[in-house]
Amino acid sequence: MKQTFDTDSILYGILFNSQIKNAISGNIYLGDDRPDDSQDEDVVINSIDLTQDYHPQLGTSNVNIYVPDMLVKINNKQQSKSNRLRLKVLSEKTMKILRGAKIPGLLFTIESQYTLAEPSVKQHYVNIRISWNIQTI
Repeated sequence: MKQTFDTDSILYGILFNSQIKNAISGNIYLGDDRPDDSQDEDVVINSIDLTQDYHPQLGTSNVNIYVPDMLVKINNKQQSKSNRLRLKVLSEKTMKILRGAKIPGLLFTIESQYTLAEPSVKQHYVNIRISWNIQTI
């Protein structure tokens, strides 16, 4: 049986050994390992759940892509806004890499994608939700 540690490691391996590693200014992290004060473009992988003791195992993981906000002037006022272009580019690359990954006995699909604000650090992140269907022991 797989555990969430395994699903996190699988996603980490896929992304760490791909061109997304060189496309971001920061690093790829597992769970809550991302530094609290990071101002880099980072990817964070975590798993929410994974069933145990029966097949197939079903679960959910997240791939979060953080991008610092950019300063823009709106109505003569300097404001912090999401860098939508950079978020789009990095999420497209990441989803392409994930869709192209093939792992015998494991199936994961991209369930959803959306953007969230992280105002305390003036960043936004794209959340890519992954659904698992694991047929192997």
